[in-house]
Amino acid sequence: MIEQTVNVAHFSDLHLSGSRDRSQAERFERLLDAVQERQYDHIVISGDIIDTADSRDWVFFRRILERHQLCSLEKVTVVPGNHDLINLEEEMRFYNALNPDFAGRKRRFRRKLGEFCEIFGDLMTGDGSAGEFPFIKVLKFGSLSLAFVVFNTVYPWMHTENPLGARGYVSSAELHALQHPEVAEALEGCFVIGVCHHAFRIYETGFPIDQAFDWTMELINRTDVLKVMNELQVRILLHGHFHRFQTYMAGGIQIVNGGSFHYNASRFSGLHLHADGTFEQQFIDV
Repeated sequence: MIEQTVNVAHFSDLHLSGSRDRSQAERFERLLDAVQERQYDHIVISGDIIDTADSRDWVFFRRILERHQLCSLEKVTVVPGNHDLINLEEEMRFYNALNPDFAGRKRRFRRKLGEFCEIFGDLMTGDGSAGEFPFIKVLKFGSLSLAFVVFNTVYPWMHTENPLGARGYVSSAELHALQHPEVAEALEGCFVIGVCHHAFRIYETGFPIDQAFDWTMELINRTDVLKVMNELQVRILLHGHFHRFQTYMAGGIQIVNGGSFHYNASRFSGLHLHADGTFEQQFIDV
């Protein structure tokens, strides 16, 4: 009997500029060609798809996926990053920076997240309807059931708590939703992978400049997130945000940082999952 193996390609932080940078789009298409030639079963893109927070650029990205026949629940999983949802220049304008109406800012943020879910709903729900976060998808590959637990970590811009728009946070509502008994039931018997944008580790040194950078980039409630991931028996967590191709452990979970396509368009992370629960990971240069 041939053992079932499922291959997952993971890359992150494309920072596409839409139709304004055709050479960048061509490099992205070459990466997709390389992944498809190697017959990967699924692709995960963990945020910062675009660099503009302009929904028209999401559509541009989506059309690239369509040309490669990748716009389906079974083939691709995407999650937004801070550059997808936050236009830092706009938020830092004088009238926004001094506007104490945080509730209004949160409403604008939710609208932006809703746009993302509408444009990529078929990659989240599979039925063409708008999705929402968090969500899970369970894919069957013969004797191996693969599940993705996908959640949003982007935190609205605030001039004191999130001045660069790069800190992350998972809302209590999302965490509570993932703790519903039906979620654990749906994941039973699956090889479970978590997907988000923000990192669970940055520099973590004693140098003040590194500590300051860590603060601006951190996933604020990462301990709570890791607790929920362990409850769901997540085996691997995939993220981006910090532009470094790396693997590390946190909370007893193997974590893979997909690095940045923007800085290295010829590298991605390959996961090879086996029906017996084992897996291998490697960074692949094309």
